[in-house]
Amino acid sequence: MGLIRMMMPPKFQLLAVMAFGVAMILIENQIQKLEESRAKLERTIARHELAEVEQRHYEEVGQETAALSENDDMVIIYNRVPKTASTSFTNIAYDLCGKNRFHVLHINTTKNNPVMSLQDQVRFVRNVTSWTAMKPGFYHGHVAYLDFAKYGVKGKPMYINVVRDPIERLVSYYYFLRFGDDYRPGLRRRKQGDKKTFDECVSSGGSDCAPEKLWLQIPFFCGHHSECWNVGSRWALEQAKYNLVNEYLLVGVTEELEDFIMILEAALPRFFKGASELYKTGKKSHLRKTTEKKPPTKETIAKLQQSSIWKIENEFYEFALEQFQFVRTHAVREKDGELYVLAQSFFYEKIYPKVN
Repeated sequence: MGLIRMMMPPKFQLLAVMAFGVAMILIENQIQKLEESRAKLERTIARHELAEVEQRHYEEVGQETAALSENDDMVIIYNRVPKTASTSFTNIAYDLCGKNRFHVLHINTTKNNPVMSLQDQVRFVRNVTSWTAMKPGFYHGHVAYLDFAKYGVKGKPMYINVVRDPIERLVSYYYFLRFGDDYRPGLRRRKQGDKKTFDECVSSGGSDCAPEKLWLQIPFFCGHHSECWNVGSRWALEQAKYNLVNEYLLVGVTEELEDFIMILEAALPRFFKGASELYKTGKKSHLRKTTEKKPPTKETIAKLQQSSIWKIENEFYEFALEQFQFVRTHAVREKDGELYVLAQSFFYEKIYPKVN
């Protein structure tokens, strides 16, 4: 460079220096513009990423809110069959409703009639589906099954129930009408004063222990069709089976009530969180016990089992028991004499399209 400067005239040297200076200024300006463009691009990218994060957050919050709203809109109907440990189970719901924030309502029908008039059916369905102040709600009462879909309303409640060995249920009801139970021991019962045992009733052909009195669990599940209440109807049996499988979330059995409660707690924690512990330790476990109940003799049982009505009712009970045991097999396990609920056994993978 020094050699070139010596060979160049001073005039040209000055022009070269000036040209070099201008070039440096131009380069610095371009670098500054590039730096500004890069900063602007980084700010744009940052804003875009922030917008994506906020959008995902809003979507997640919206999904959680939707899920919460869906849970808070939930309605359960327990159309309880008499003398199946229904009071013991219902009292668990009453004990949990404050803590778990849901409503419990008893469906009190005139003279405990399980069949509603058509106008009452419509009223009841509209109440249950539109009474938002009582949602989430747990309705219970001695009412036959109602198919909400036929009334033109949106949304259907979830049905649950419990069944019992037909003869054991009838024996319990027989003594309950005469001696009551330990829930309200001072209440006078309809047959109070009648000291006749169940065995004596069957032996003498009494009406309170007649095979026709076994016909109750099937019509409760069958519903409000006239044929449901036709004693011994095979059509009613098949309809009851269909409803049990297709319209009920879960049907337990009195003899395995603890398992029923445990599965409900796992499936519907919004309502039944804490139910298993309460059942085991609470003061109201097995609350209602019929007083003065005497087990029937083998001869009495054999005589009732000769009835075609018992055979049909027992077929339904065995069907319900098989369904419940199937559900239980896939829901709980026993270890060291203790039952525990199985953990979630499915997950999602191979999700497309991929999210960047």
